[in-house]
Amino acid sequence: MDKQAVNHIVSITMTDQAERRLREYFVDKGYKIGDTLPKEMELAEALGVSRSVIREAMSRLRMLGLIDVRKRRGTVLTEPDVLGGMERILDPNLLGKNTLQRLFEVRLMLEMGLGDFLYPRIQPGHLKQLDNIVLEERAAQDKASLVRLDIQFHATLYEITGNPVLIRFQHMLQPIFQYVLDYREAIHQPGAAPRVTHGDLVDTLRRGNPASFREAIRAHFEHHFGLIG
Repeated sequence: MDKQAVNHIVSITMTDQAERRLREYFVDKGYKIGDTLPKEMELAEALGVSRSVIREAMSRLRMLGLIDVRKRRGTVLTEPDVLGGMERILDPNLLGKNTLQRLFEVRLMLEMGLGDFLYPRIQPGHLKQLDNIVLEERAAQDKASLVRLDIQFHATLYEITGNPVLIRFQHMLQPIFQYVLDYREAIHQPGAAPRVTHGDLVDTLRRGNPASFREAIRAHFEHHFGLIG
């Protein structure tokens, strides 16, 4: 390995360290979201590294959404979009089968815990929405319609929680969930209804409680749990 290659590795390592130390520095100094940060030269002196290393580390933080450059204010600390980076790479065609399987399991975990958030927030209008989806399902004759309505039903459950992070995460995971199901060729065959149907889940939401809903949705997903390896 030549000297130039060695120097390149060292430079990258210093930038990695500077990125981590900058995050620690901002926390230690008590900077809050919206605060203006010191200039590059001041940060370089504080961390004992060159200005070029600081510039590259700050560029990384900006890509992560942790900082931004504002007109007449300079560089400010910003609240990152915690799901943004994941959203850009959650393409089932870019992920390995083991990762897809683990994400599939995460989706099942989320569904199992929905009951505690649904019961305090569900309204008659929500139940009507779910009833309408169930009626459409009963009239559906093809796989594409059943898949579409299945997605709509579960997306509606997440929307009822009123939690925008949870809703967005479910939307991100849906292509992964469907990809695994299609790959394993086990679910969404017309006529192969689960033991506990969507209609049963709506009845449980009307008359049950978080514990009974958890039991019902576990039974609804029994075929899905069979895919866990």
